[in-house]
Amino acid sequence: MAETKREIERKYEATPDTEVPDLTGAAGIADVVEKGVTELDAVYYDTPGLRLAADKITLRRRTGGEDEGWHLKFPVATGIREEIHAPLGDTVPRVLAGLVRSRTRDTPLVPVVRLRSSRDVRHLVDGQGRLLAELSLDTVHAERLTPGNGTAGWTEIEVELADGADPALLGSVGKRLRKAGIKPASSPSKLARALAETEPGPATASGAASAAALRNATAAAGPGDTAAAHAEEQASSRHADAFAPAGGERAPKAPEAAKSVRHRGARLGSGQAGEHVLAYLREQRDAIVALDPAVRRDLPDSVHQMRVATRRMRSAFKSFRKIVDRSVTDPVGEELKWLAGELGTARDQEVMAERLRGRLDELPHRLLLGPVRSRLRIWATSHRADARRRSIAVLDTERYLSLLDTLDALLDEPPLLPAAKAKPAVALPKAVLKDYDRLAARVEHALDLPAGHERDLAMHDARKAAKRARYSGEAVTPVLGKPAKRFAKRMKAVQTVLGDHQDSVVARETLRDLAVQAHAAGESAFTWGLLFGREEATAADRERELPEVWGEASRPGLRAALGG
Repeated sequence: MAETKREIERKYEATPDTEVPDLTGAAGIADVVEKGVTELDAVYYDTPGLRLAADKITLRRRTGGEDEGWHLKFPVATGIREEIHAPLGDTVPRVLAGLVRSRTRDTPLVPVVRLRSSRDVRHLVDGQGRLLAELSLDTVHAERLTPGNGTAGWTEIEVELADGADPALLGSVGKRLRKAGIKPASSPSKLARALAETEPGPATASGAASAAALRNATAAAGPGDTAAAHAEEQASSRHADAFAPAGGERAPKAPEAAKSVRHRGARLGSGQAGEHVLAYLREQRDAIVALDPAVRRDLPDSVHQMRVATRRMRSAFKSFRKIVDRSVTDPVGEELKWLAGELGTARDQEVMAERLRGRLDELPHRLLLGPVRSRLRIWATSHRADARRRSIAVLDTERYLSLLDTLDALLDEPPLLPAAKAKPAVALPKAVLKDYDRLAARVEHALDLPAGHERDLAMHDARKAAKRARYSGEAVTPVLGKPAKRFAKRMKAVQTVLGDHQDSVVARETLRDLAVQAHAAGESAFTWGLLFGREEATAADRERELPEVWGEASRPGLRAALGG
């Protein structure tokens, strides 16, 4: 079973004869307790092309010390990492392999570096003897386990904050160390330093190419940027069928597809519309990849955020179809729709359970007839378990991993159309306003219908159009500034009204099912019927509210503000 902890630490350069200064008195440190020397032996695993290292992720098997076992670390912020432990074993634990699968795909994890460290440990404690931080003086020997077999050695100081301790302590300790002439480390981790200092020489050209790609990407990329990891593995077979739609006839293999893309769209220069669209698409791709382990770990809001990223990307394919060729992106969009639908089971159930709990909380106790809270809890628990199993299963399918490969291949060689070379202030407003016109037609159609099922369907269609218009406005905000930001805000207001209406429609279906279940169990269905009526009233309120909200969103000047 994997365990998780938050690791907050700072690293400093040192030499074998470095003297650690007196730290007592700094941020409540009353004493420094010598704990002796521990021998650590860690083997780091990665793909042959170092995809995990490119994303600043480390996976190791370590023996020695109090926490020997498998450790997987994800970056959170500078000096802060999320560390996941699994018991010691001979092979990579299945749960940890799953958490990095969005990066590794089908590429095997292999030993890449071995670090043997002699760790001289001191505990920094307060006046009651409580641990505030652990300071270690590490003498490290690194050995490359991939072609080249380089070695390196160094000494460093590591200060790791204890659980619950004040992070300000690290600043106070760092100040003492710097006054003693001890400088912060230039590498963010032992692995990063080992990879840099054991880089193969010219004799191993392929290894050097991989190292160079890693080095260049790590310098340019932030956390979650996966471009580097893929750049140096172009020779591998994982892109071979990247443009193949799932379950159908395979499209041309990646090299041929890329060649046709280059012919169809030109390389971008600075300040062109396509440059901004591609940056937005890459942001969504990176979000999907980065959120994958969060969904597997069942972290709060992770399913929702991953689903949003898939929808934003699919929406952008449609909104900017004059810039990115739809003949290529449409099949990819269908796969994104499939993924969002699979994830939606979990998210929709979560939202519905929260909505119904809130509705019950609003009722006076005398109107809660029967075990309504227990029935809702049973319904939510059973549906949530099923939805979570389904979400995790989807992330392990070949179809999903193929989609990730397809996104990489598409963004490596984007299918750009001539409009991609246009100035952003010309091409991007046109795309946004086209989405606005589509929304306007759907809202007007919905308002023309009488209340009932047909209007419900029309308002749901308008909701989807509002979401697309909002996303396109948000996508161009970095370029168009305040007008686009205001536009997106207005579209969100319309989406909110339409969304609450649709949630009410779905809630009524769920309430009817709960009422039937209660009746069949010999319970009163009164409360469920009461909530059904309240949801009907909510839907009617949203229908009355829509004309006013839409009038505000579509007031004169919007088109001129966006350059239309």
